[in-house]
Amino acid sequence: MNEYNWYTELIKPTWAPPSWVFGPAWTFLYTIIFITFGYVFYKAYKREIPRIVALPFALNLFFNLIFSPIQFGLQNNLLASIDILLILGTIIWFMISTPKKVPALRFVSYANIPYLLWVTFATCLQLTITYLNW
Repeated sequence: MNEYNWYTELIKPTWAPPSWVFGPAWTFLYTIIFITFGYVFYKAYKREIPRIVALPFALNLFFNLIFSPIQFGLQNNLLASIDILLILGTIIWFMISTPKKVPALRFVSYANIPYLLWVTFATCLQLTITYLNW
């Protein structure tokens, strides 16, 4: 069974959005991520901010990158649930810690509010799908 068929056959909550919503949503969010994370990495690389500030951003990218291979490649809802909780946790971490460590980067937290909102929704969806298909 291919990945798409596997996912479409999972039991999902009635409030799950149609699959076509995910592409545009992630395109918009990856644009925000590219700009804001790139700015943080650039500032850290140039040593204009402490490099440790970039840690939750790097971890977030890593966890985000491995979500699809876990969810669709391994077809493992439990691991995908753990991973999305890590994604959400790193978003909260950078949104809280960045303005405290580098007040000039406060805009990075504000710009990522849509990312936080979407991942919060996606986390609820993933946890629900995992529960319904246990």
